[in-house]
Amino acid sequence: MTYVQNLWIFSVLLVGIIIVPGMDMFFVVANSLTGGKLRGLAATAGIMFGGVFHTIFGAFFVGIITKMAPSIITLILFAGAAYMMWIGITLIKSSITVDDFGKANTKSMWAAFRQGFITCILNPKAYVFVLATYPIFIQAKYGPVWGQALAMGLITIIAQLTIYGSLGLAAAKSRELLISNPQVTTWIGRFAGAMFIFVATLTVWHALR
Repeated sequence: MTYVQNLWIFSVLLVGIIIVPGMDMFFVVANSLTGGKLRGLAATAGIMFGGVFHTIFGAFFVGIITKMAPSIITLILFAGAAYMMWIGITLIKSSITVDDFGKANTKSMWAAFRQGFITCILNPKAYVFVLATYPIFIQAKYGPVWGQALAMGLITIIAQLTIYGSLGLAAAKSRELLISNPQVTTWIGRFAGAMFIFVATLTVWHALR
């Protein structure tokens, strides 16, 4: 597999996990619904900085275990594959809908940015995703760890800006845009589940090699 193909698979998997409703998405939408599009975009910016934090954490983690205990990589690959397989099956079996965004307590764009950052870095799903995927997609044959992490970090913040920013703008105009057709989010979740299963299978093949 080439480096470009590697990044494409990572991008699809990343988008799959971002579009599944969770803490970050609810926070952006809640801020847009209660404070308008600027507050929603400020919350998105905070989450994007949280994505940068997770990228640095992932690169540091991979760099350390690669140098100190390379054999751990194989175990992590199997563990990551098992986790992604479980998530994939869960998503396919679930009916995911966006129907309740709650209330936002932010009073300014700065508060929305700050709380967005905190929400992102405290999101356990992000850490599990990083620990499960970074050892898979960051490989020595593709060059320095920092260079690969930089590319993955840029992909992460672009995906977050595109998805969360769009949702924030849509929510600021009308809540109905997000809840009028729940079947759409259900099929999005199932597609994301299929991608998780695909990458899990690819991971097992890579680990066995």
